[in-house]
Amino acid sequence: MTSNQKAVLLALCSTALMTATASLAKLAAHDYHVLQILFFRQIVILLSTLPLLVKDFPNALKTSHPGLHSLRLSGAFAALSLGILAVSGLPLTTATTLGFANIFFVSLLAHQFLGERLGPFRLVAIVSGFIGVFIAIKPTPESFLDGFSLIALAAAFGASLAALSVRKLSQTESTTTLLSYQALFIGLLSGIPMIWLWRQPDLTDLILLLGMGCLSAAGNWIGIRALRLGEAGLVKSVDYISLIYAALFGYFIFGEYPDSSTLLGAGIIILAAFAIVQQRPIEKLLFSANRKMRRTDRCYKG
Repeated sequence: MTSNQKAVLLALCSTALMTATASLAKLAAHDYHVLQILFFRQIVILLSTLPLLVKDFPNALKTSHPGLHSLRLSGAFAALSLGILAVSGLPLTTATTLGFANIFFVSLLAHQFLGERLGPFRLVAIVSGFIGVFIAIKPTPESFLDGFSLIALAAAFGASLAALSVRKLSQTESTTTLLSYQALFIGLLSGIPMIWLWRQPDLTDLILLLGMGCLSAAGNWIGIRALRLGEAGLVKSVDYISLIYAALFGYFIFGEYPDSSTLLGAGIIILAAFAIVQQRPIEKLLFSANRKMRRTDRCYKG
């Protein structure tokens, strides 16, 4: 088995675990505040990161970019907390579909703040992606009044800020530093409100909340392993399988049926996102074909 094949299998596993985490969060949201759910998730992730933090302490917390870390943590906190709130009020498939909007936010913001090229091919893909998001939302007065679709998009925007910050920070900061900051400070941001919001879980709910944290931690670590083994574009393209997982979990756990608008919007979003991920290979292929045509033309004229 090649490295890419192993990476794809790991990515499929990671995606399944993260979708299962969202399903458990949706269950827990019936009885617990979003921040308490996030707090339990972060406790487990902090425990899984603790060996790295202790091993490299205090260097793991040294940084020359506190402002960029603050932006990253704000984006991650918004993405995680609003993401849980979104799945509590939307069908799992719809929330997952709208979460893909972060790919288009990243492309736009990377052009604005990182100077990445935004050619016509990518611009068409971004516009198409947002059309897919618009279709999936099913824009009606009711859909905007309940606010959950907008919350899902706000979560996607927060995720894009976090992703761009990590892209910039990864050039100078170690993986241990990035993981340690998120584990500590997201836990702190969600933990302080527990003074007012804490609700004592019974044994069943405690297992549910801690199980959600374990699935999330395992999904993160397996996802990192997949990215180390395989090509990033190939591994990230597996993320779209989460829509299938979400449809299955939504059907069997919550009795949800994805409607035609969600499916149509999801199809457009996935095609547009795939086009962005595969932009460089496609442009390279087109450039190569164009160059061959010019050579043939010169030979013909000669």
